[in-house]
Amino acid sequence: MNVVFILTDNHGAWTLGCYGNPDIRTPHLDRMAEEGMRFTRALSSNPVCSPTRATFLTGLLPSQHGVHSFLDPKYMMGPEAYYTLEEFETLPEILHSEGYTCGLVGKWHLGANLTPQDGFSTWVTMDRGSTVDFYTDPIIENGEVKPTPEYMTDLWTRRGKQFIEEQKDREKPFFLYLAYNGPYCLGPLLLEPAKNRHAAFYADKYLSSFPRDSVHPWQFNNLEYHNNDVSIRRVAAEVSAVDDGVGEILRALQENGMDKNTLVVFAGDQGWMGGQNGFFGMGDHTRPIGAHDLMMQIPFLFRQPGTVVPGTSDLLVSNYDFLPSVLDHIGLANRIPQSPASPGRSFAPVLKGNTIPWNNEMGYEFEGCRAFHTDDWKIVLRKNPAGPSELYDMKNDPMERFNLFGQVETAKIQSEMIHKLNTFFD
Repeated sequence: MNVVFILTDNHGAWTLGCYGNPDIRTPHLDRMAEEGMRFTRALSSNPVCSPTRATFLTGLLPSQHGVHSFLDPKYMMGPEAYYTLEEFETLPEILHSEGYTCGLVGKWHLGANLTPQDGFSTWVTMDRGSTVDFYTDPIIENGEVKPTPEYMTDLWTRRGKQFIEEQKDREKPFFLYLAYNGPYCLGPLLLEPAKNRHAAFYADKYLSSFPRDSVHPWQFNNLEYHNNDVSIRRVAAEVSAVDDGVGEILRALQENGMDKNTLVVFAGDQGWMGGQNGFFGMGDHTRPIGAHDLMMQIPFLFRQPGTVVPGTSDLLVSNYDFLPSVLDHIGLANRIPQSPASPGRSFAPVLKGNTIPWNNEMGYEFEGCRAFHTDDWKIVLRKNPAGPSELYDMKNDPMERFNLFGQVETAKIQSEMIHKLNTFFD
């Protein structure tokens, strides 16, 4: 069974039509959701790029794999470059050892970017983690650093299709890691209008799904993007371009007769906020460090016609559940790494329409901030003894407007949630 893992950069689930967005055009992802399994409560265990990508590929938390923040460029290129996950078993490494042909197309951001890692025979990537310009930023191909030859979202799509087509007459299964650096939703490019094929459509749109709200007092970065129509329209255009790419990949699988034998997973590396509660960006853009659900919630779609049952799942899942679930689904549960033990659990039976026992709990951490989430409650603790700490009733206050930490009436649940958080990370 082949695996195509499509990962986007800085991308909240709420920006997609299949997650309820009425403004942004995402017909291909909406169709993928209709034809496959859509997880409505998928949360990333960290709010920035390198740690979340490390977690997807290892099933481990940042506290385990050691990548706690986005990687400095000096560890990707130059004399200090090194691969941060060298000592761990990763999904591509496992699949390569099982006879898979593995291809990386897109963003890596895990170190030693010039050198193919973990059995990848195709290696087309970026020389950095951040995106300055989708039309001029450097890429790495055949060990050479050069300017991108085209709009990067289209480049990754084209090379992803090429990799798929190259596998058509081969008997070996393949793994394609297609890691878009779009929509990116970050940086000075949000002060410039989009230039892609969707720019004209959004040029005069208000896009009411982006709340125009007062800036939250904790917002530290990204202040110039708040309530900014140029920034908002740029995000929409970049999301739609990624959607185009997904449509091209699904079409390539179908045209090459691989549709039914390929598991396609679409996810974002971490969540992203576009004005909700007065926040714009991810958890590293606030002071104190943020832990809002929309900084965690990612799109999470699984599609394999005839195998993955169409529908939705409301299980509370995390990106550390990805590796054990994929390996289980493709018949390699015996290869799920045991040391260090992943906090992840396999939801593979759910993809085939089965009901399984599942505790709706997950943990989140970034630098001095940790959170623990259950069905009903969320606790946020910070290393600073003065806090601030947070406690939310997620059933009655899903937008996290009313912090109940320190209130007499929630003292018992507060104590229980602190115990759950500490036990999980211990």
